[in-house]
This record gives sequence, structure tokens and C-alpha cells, in this order.
Amino acid sequence: MHAHRRAHHAGHLVSAVLRRWLTTLLCLGGFVAPTHATGPSPDCQAVDAVPWQPVAPGIWVWPATENGEVSPDNAGHVLPTSVVVSRGEALVIDPGPSHRHGLRVRASLACRFKAKPRWVVNSHAHADNVLANSAFADLLEAGQLEIMASAATRSAMQQRCADCLVSLTNRVGAAALADTQIVLPSRTLFVGERLRVGTLSLVVQAIEPGHTEGDLVLWNARHRVLWAGGLVYDGRVPELAQGSLDGWLAALERLKALRPRQVLGTVWSSAAAAGDPPPALAATQGYLTALRSRVLLAMDEGHQPQETTWGELPAYRDWAGYEARHGFNLQRAWRELEPVWMDQGATPTK
Repeated sequence: MHAHRRAHHAGHLVSAVLRRWLTTLLCLGGFVAPTHATGPSPDCQAVDAVPWQPVAPGIWVWPATENGEVSPDNAGHVLPTSVVVSRGEALVIDPGPSHRHGLRVRASLACRFKAKPRWVVNSHAHADNVLANSAFADLLEAGQLEIMASAATRSAMQQRCADCLVSLTNRVGAAALADTQIVLPSRTLFVGERLRVGTLSLVVQAIEPGHTEGDLVLWNARHRVLWAGGLVYDGRVPELAQGSLDGWLAALERLKALRPRQVLGTVWSSAAAAGDPPPALAATQGYLTALRSRVLLAMDEGHQPQETTWGELPAYRDWAGYEARHGFNLQRAWRELEPVWMDQGATPTK
């Protein structure tokens, strides 16, 4: 991970055609031109301190103040931002919802940890995870940092981030999203890659089509810390908009098999005792399993998918986002499970 892509300075022999070609590559994120203009050092006396909490040696998390819905009060910060820091270098995972949020992360790395951000990872393509890429754009352009994601996440960001930026701005207000721009990942990650930060390493464990088209899973075996992106919830109704219900349930089984001590997803969840799974894994699995069972039962009972009154799950009614998302999840699950239900009811052939 210490090798950075650097381009040679263009000399006076570079033709105008080649200059245009280089400019095009830069705009598309396929080329990074070196420069030393990466902005002034922060005034640490004036920095708005980030309330980092220790997860494991060298691993820190900035949890959301509430496990709730996006609002002007929280400026879109409803998911954890985490960093891995070692030997003066830092990797940022899911940097947050805005340019302002990302700048706080960046300033805190410099002032509290005396570390330079070298890598940013986007676990999946949702606005509240990735829009803070904007705060690291100058380092990216200077060849001093990489922004990494799965190919599925980069493609989804290209397709949806413009609309997501508008939507998030409408929900939290223009001031909270000031200066936020869409900055796409510059490097694609693949299963099995090892990301090294000083003495710490994270392995790309999987790219799961569950919560979205491709949720990136990272694993630190030394401390048994698992980054599960949008695959793990607790106290908040999962979003099934771009994913797969059965794919998600299968992914959770694979995550549990790793026997993590701590999971960083849409919440930070720690095992209560050695050998126990972090409770958010079971909480997410419980909701999705109940959703699946209720939809299949509704099909048996002859209900129609657009009604959704048949689909109440009282055990999850107090979870954040229940009114906003549960009805949609019922319809999304119905579309996925209808072929499964029809196959189950098919007459076996002799």
C-alpha cells in the first residue's frame, strides 16, 4: 500500500494533444498528477475535536451521536467513521456525509494522531458514507492519497451520487453540505487484497451483493475487527433498495463464521464476552429473517404486495426508519421472493 501512482512532470516537449489527453485522464480519475499544494496545516487550537473512541490498538471510531435518521440536527452523520492509524499514516473507512465532516476527520488525524491520511475506503455507495471524499480531493490530485472501493461501488457512485447529493442537501440543508463535491474512487479493490497501515493490516474479505450491489468487507485478524459497511444494523431498519435479501442473509452467515470481536457497520457493535458474536449481527439477521418469513406467508395467504398492511413486524416497530423503510422493504422482498415462492409451490415432475 505504500506504493503510490505518480505521473512524470510534463516537459516542454509534450504536445498539445498529449496535454489534452492527460487532462482527460485526470478528470476521469484515471491519472494523478503530483503537486505539493495540499493546503496549510490545521490550527490545532481551533480544530473542532472529534470524539474518537478506541476499538483496538491503532483502530478508532467516531460513532454517530444517535442511531437514527438523517436530519438537519445531525447533518447526515448517522453512521460511524473509522480510522486505522500506525506510524504516522492513516486509513479512513467511510469518511462521512460531507466536505465539512471529512475536514474534521482530516484535521483530527493531524492534530491528535500526528498522522497523514494516505488511504480512504468507501465500503458502499451511499451518500452518508462517501460524500466526505471531497475533503481529501487535493491529496488525491497530489498523488499523496488513494480513494479505494469495489468496482460495484464506483459504478454505483457514478450513477447515483449526483442525485444523492441533491437529496441529502434537501434533507440536512445547504450549509451542512457546503463545498461538498462528488469525488470518485481512484483505485479498485479486489477480494484477497491486503491493505497495510504501518504495523496493521486489513484484508479485503469479500464484496457482498447484499445491502447494495457490492458491500466491501474488511477484516483485521490480529484484533478480530470486522468492517461490514451497510451489512450490519441494530436499532435501525435496514435499507434494501439496491441489494438482495437472500444475498444479505447469506453474507451475514459468512460474517458470523469469522467470529469477530467487534463489528463496524452502520453501528459499532462489540461482543459481550469472548466467543460471543457482536449483537448487531444477530439483530440484522433477525429483522431480515422475519421480513422474509412474513413475505412468504403473505403469498400463502393470498395478499397483494402493494397493500403491505399484512406485513407489520411489531418487534421492530420502535427501530428508527420503520415507518419510512419497512413498507418499501416488504415490496422489494416480494419482488425477489416471488420466484422462490412459486418454485416451492410447483408440482414436482416425475
